[in-house]
Amino acid sequence: MTEDQRLLLLKAKDSLEAAKSLHRGGFHGFAAARAYYAMFYVAQAFLEGEGLSYSKHSEVIGAFGLHFAKPGHLPRELHRYLRDAQDVRLEADYDYVETVTAERAVQQIQRAVTFLEVAEQRLGPAVRGEEGGGEG
Repeated sequence: MTEDQRLLLLKAKDSLEAAKSLHRGGFHGFAAARAYYAMFYVAQAFLEGEGLSYSKHSEVIGAFGLHFAKPGHLPRELHRYLRDAQDVRLEADYDYVETVTAERAVQQIQRAVTFLEVAEQRLGPAVRGEEGGGEG
């Protein structure tokens, strides 16, 4: 695991913890959005391992599918989870009325947990070093 991958996985873990906290507080749309970012950071970590970096969310999602899900290097459902999570995040961030239910937020959080579990199985566990940040 590269240092950048480790830092991305730590960021994903922090985002997941924020999602859980927001969900407990009743902020389901914000929780779903943070769960998306946890998955997004994991996707970036996998791409970083291949020397690939993108500036747009759509590029990261597409490249993750192309390089990891489509050839079967990772479970295909992870790509679907990421695409679906982006849709939920956009809905949560841009709709004027709260449409993300507690159940949908929990689904996104569970999927983010799966993403992190797969990442740590494949890349190794991300542990905190000297970079600071929250406890982990």
